[in-house]
Amino acid sequence: MEREVQQLVEMGATIAQARAALKQYKDVMQAAERIFDGSFDNVVDDDGDVDMTASDRPPPKPRMITPDEDEDDDDEHYGDGDEEDDDEYIDYDDDDFGEKVEGGNGAAIDPYAGIFFSKDRREEVIEVEEEPELVSMPGIAEKVPLMTQGQWMKGCPEGSEQSFLFSLYRELSEGKCPCPHGCGESIQRKKNDFYTLFPSFPEYTKHLGSIVPRTCNRCSKTFCFACGESSTPNRSKVPALPDVDASLFHCANLQGVILGIGLAMLEKSFLDDVQDTGSQKAGGRTSRKRRKPEVTAPPIVVGDMHDDDDDDDDGYYPIVVQGKKAKLGTGYAGDAREDMSGQVEALNLQRAKDEKLSNLLSNIRAFLPSVNRRGGGHASDYLVHPTALAHLRRRFNFVSSQLLRNDSLTDMSDRSVLYFELFEWLETISSHEALASMMAMPIMVVTSVKTVAKKSSPKGASRVRERTIIYEGSSGPRELLEAIVIQAQAALKGLEGMKTAEPESVEMSEEQKRMTADDKGKAKDDGAIVSEENKKLLSFCQRIVNTAKAIDRSLVDTKGKPFVERLHVSLPKIPATSSSQGDEAPVDAGETEESAMGAYIKWANRVRFEYCDLTVAPLDNATEGEQDQTPHYKFYFNNEARMLANSDIPKRSLAIAKELAVLTTNLPVAWNSSIFLRVDETRVDVIKALITGPEGTPYYNGCYLFDVFLGPNYNQSPPSVKYMTTNGGKFRFNPNLYADGKVCLSLLGTWSGPGWIAGKSTLLQVLISIQSMILCDEPYLNEPGWANSGGTPKSMAYSANVRRMVVKTAMLGNLKAPPEPWADVIRTHFRLKAKSIAAQLDKWLSDDDGVPTMSDGAYTQKTSASGSTNGFAEDVAELKALLAKLQAGQDIGA
Repeated sequence: MEREVQQLVEMGATIAQARAALKQYKDVMQAAERIFDGSFDNVVDDDGDVDMTASDRPPPKPRMITPDEDEDDDDEHYGDGDEEDDDEYIDYDDDDFGEKVEGGNGAAIDPYAGIFFSKDRREEVIEVEEEPELVSMPGIAEKVPLMTQGQWMKGCPEGSEQSFLFSLYRELSEGKCPCPHGCGESIQRKKNDFYTLFPSFPEYTKHLGSIVPRTCNRCSKTFCFACGESSTPNRSKVPALPDVDASLFHCANLQGVILGIGLAMLEKSFLDDVQDTGSQKAGGRTSRKRRKPEVTAPPIVVGDMHDDDDDDDDGYYPIVVQGKKAKLGTGYAGDAREDMSGQVEALNLQRAKDEKLSNLLSNIRAFLPSVNRRGGGHASDYLVHPTALAHLRRRFNFVSSQLLRNDSLTDMSDRSVLYFELFEWLETISSHEALASMMAMPIMVVTSVKTVAKKSSPKGASRVRERTIIYEGSSGPRELLEAIVIQAQAALKGLEGMKTAEPESVEMSEEQKRMTADDKGKAKDDGAIVSEENKKLLSFCQRIVNTAKAIDRSLVDTKGKPFVERLHVSLPKIPATSSSQGDEAPVDAGETEESAMGAYIKWANRVRFEYCDLTVAPLDNATEGEQDQTPHYKFYFNNEARMLANSDIPKRSLAIAKELAVLTTNLPVAWNSSIFLRVDETRVDVIKALITGPEGTPYYNGCYLFDVFLGPNYNQSPPSVKYMTTNGGKFRFNPNLYADGKVCLSLLGTWSGPGWIAGKSTLLQVLISIQSMILCDEPYLNEPGWANSGGTPKSMAYSANVRRMVVKTAMLGNLKAPPEPWADVIRTHFRLKAKSIAAQLDKWLSDDDGVPTMSDGAYTQKTSASGSTNGFAEDVAELKALLAKLQAGQDIGA
């Protein structure tokens, strides 16, 4: 009995609980299940402590252990007995799931607590890495590995998942399967029956097809080798998979093991492709074009165990930094050109990898529970094995999250064969009641790994090591999809072409009527010539939007409308339009700077990109003949925009569509500096930008406005950019920002250095270059003749002069008379940062040299004898008074 007690203790039970459970249940597995469903929570140790710990270490976390065969036969279970789940199925909608958070305080129980848990959640799990056993299988030239118990059970557990996973692994890898017809015959199960990792998934299913339908040697009757139940011989083929026997859909056990092995193969194949792509890039020149999303949480895969078992920095669990995406490029377009050699070969290689992964996904998808299966459903479609959701959360979620984190719509469109199959998976999952909750659950990803200890192994036995894995919550599948939907919506808007006001209907001539009659039955032709590339992107974007709609419809059917409404609250919002501005409640900064930072970032993320009406209203007193159907715009490049009002250039439309898709979700937002965009709702080439000055610079917290026009040759040539925050053309804030609004930047062709790369450079690069390279800490050095004058008195005086201009124009001027359409952004920016800006102003005032403000800052005068006498103190006082009013919620309008 002591051996069984030790097994339960290693699973997370206390000694007292283990002994009590074994008195009632002689089988270790039964005892473990009863402990982990909370049946023995009231059992205390000798010292009266109910805490489920076997030593003086902190309370145990969910652990997955594969002990040596001679010592510990059982794997570790999820040992938190506070979660009471059904003995047979995991119900994440159950009121008791997550009830431990509420305790006994009588608070209302959230029916969705187990689904919509916080992304701030953090779990510490001990997982086991074993060296897999290699076996010879018929028809396979080389030895193949067996899936270890640690591999099978890896991942962040929910509820009683661990006990179900352990039970299925043990049932199908050891013991005997008795004939269900009562003849007394039984067949020994071995690990290589169900847990062999074949080179391909079809080879695995073919192997199962040969062993699952068993004919008893004694009574000659047929039964299922996976569940031990009687079965009818069925060699018919599945409609979706002509090479797969219908016998593989006989029971839930088969479903659980096939999904587990199949998704492990998918996971490994995906990681192999990513690592192969990474090694290829490392061996060549660095490219500025990002072809793959960054892998943020690689899981355990089959691998060799090396002698450096204690090395925490090996590649087994790559460490993750969440919430950060790879930068799309900053500066003046870089000092290197993209290496185009071998691009076609690389694209073909990527396409081949995507097709391979897509085929694997398609083959595995046939075994997903589906109530809409072609040819009719099977028993396992309705009686889903409890491990199915666990495998999907732990393995499929990893692969899908990496693909959905891709912020390049163009890259996704180029790899549509893979993404279309991914969308099929998401639609299938959301349409099944037993799986649909996964769409809303935050994905737990690995953020850190540390070796716990080396487990001693008998001589000749495989080596084992334990590791502490930290899992943290991240965006769930539906939330990740929504970010792509936002990109797709923006691209569709760009592909719509330039809209113009439709003329009022007039009586048609007889000739016009005849031409209209001749055109009946023909497709509508607005004169636009749509290229194949445009059509491809258009089709892909429509599929993304339709997938999201289909998922939501299915979720309403399977989980109910309240579930979907709760889900949509947490989704990122599609950029608003002018019709929806002002609907949101004012953002509260809170009492501390930390709360203000959180509120600011949340607000800025919501409003960083919006569509709005930038047209000038027509004159009321203009006669019908005087009115021009082409609108005017509140925009420096109004004339250029009007000239292109009726044009539709397919290549330009495609470039703008791709640009908008990136801008909607990738504009940098931070407490220290942010970029906001407003795009005309009918002319997506008419854009206004606002950049807040970066911290550590004389531009900090000022609001700098730019008008941007994507001209007729965009993106073969750069956009037109005009700087608008000039105090009426009086102030030159920087050697690269002229008083007349000219922006000197190599990307724009207005400054020396590497320029615009046709078809490659982006507006986002331009905006970030202005933010980081022009609005810099020592702007004096941006002038070529002064580049070596860092830290000199002239440079310091120049920065002091800039600070005075910033307070007068980029802060006070914009706050008193905010230009359209920036009033809400400017005032909210200053209100949320009021305390921080007030302290900043005090510092700037104390550092001021007292010199009168110079319009271009190029000339300096001697410092005045005492304090600031240049009007700076008055500007600071007026600005601080306005900040105080904003904090008090008072109106500061003129």
